[in-house]
Amino acid sequence: MTGDVWLPIPPEEIAALPEGFDYLFWNGGEDGTQEYPGDPADCVFYVVPYMTPAEIVLRPMPRMTSVRVVQTLTAGTDHVEPGLKDLPPGARLCNARGVHDASTAELALTLILASLRGVPGAVRAQDRGEWLGGFRPALADRNVLVVGYGSIGAAIEDRLAPFEVARVTRVARSGRTTARGPVHPLTELPALLPDADVVVLSTPLTDATRHLVDAGFLARMKDGALLVNVARGAVVDTEALLAELERGRITAALDVTDPEPLPADHPLWHAPGVLITPHVGGATSAFRPRAERLLVDQLTRFLHQEPLANVVFTTGPA
Repeated sequence: MTGDVWLPIPPEEIAALPEGFDYLFWNGGEDGTQEYPGDPADCVFYVVPYMTPAEIVLRPMPRMTSVRVVQTLTAGTDHVEPGLKDLPPGARLCNARGVHDASTAELALTLILASLRGVPGAVRAQDRGEWLGGFRPALADRNVLVVGYGSIGAAIEDRLAPFEVARVTRVARSGRTTARGPVHPLTELPALLPDADVVVLSTPLTDATRHLVDAGFLARMKDGALLVNVARGAVVDTEALLAELERGRITAALDVTDPEPLPADHPLWHAPGVLITPHVGGATSAFRPRAERLLVDQLTRFLHQEPLANVVFTTGPA
């Protein structure tokens, strides 16, 4: 098998890439105007640039008439899905399941603990030279609801275990049984929300989960509950969340927002009880080695015509 492979990491920096392909570097460039490294029509394996605006990563796809694999370096694929209609039949879309589990789960725990223990307020008080005491909620003995129980959701539960939470309740698109206990289907979510002290969102963004967290969802959360979003911003209806935050009934910790990036004048920045980080769940030192291992494995499978990992969609006939 031959053909061009477009990589957003310089190929000479990735050890053990299988021989047999022409490896070309393309990450879109800082302003999105980087020239293509070759003819997009010759690309058979397109690795989507990481943390790059959708309009940039989609730009070459209509010309990729020979592409067989589109590989994201993110767990979510919503940013490239609009380009799938332009691909030839049989092209496979693969995500980066497993690459971001540790880092995103770390951040989820960071956001939970920082919010419950009042760390943002303590930092602001430090800036003022002010000593603020008082009692804060603990994570211990709390009920945590994880909405989106894939590999990241499971990794979040792994990290909750040492903190002596009272109970972890798992929710996914469809119900199933795991070694840890049941995973409830989304249809049961309304009945589960009132008992949760912390609600963690780690679900993919799909038609079914867009604005899943709407006014009705938020109204079912108990008074004083914390909403944590490490999924996608559009899983939450921002206007509905702002209304609840302004009432002071719940708090929120958000690594993702809608819109994103969040404009400087957006009211969410200054809403009471909210902690915001700039979509850094997967952006850690753990990313690069895990991403490179995934690429080497996927390209080796592709070269030997073996089943690929993490296939989430295959294009059909034109």
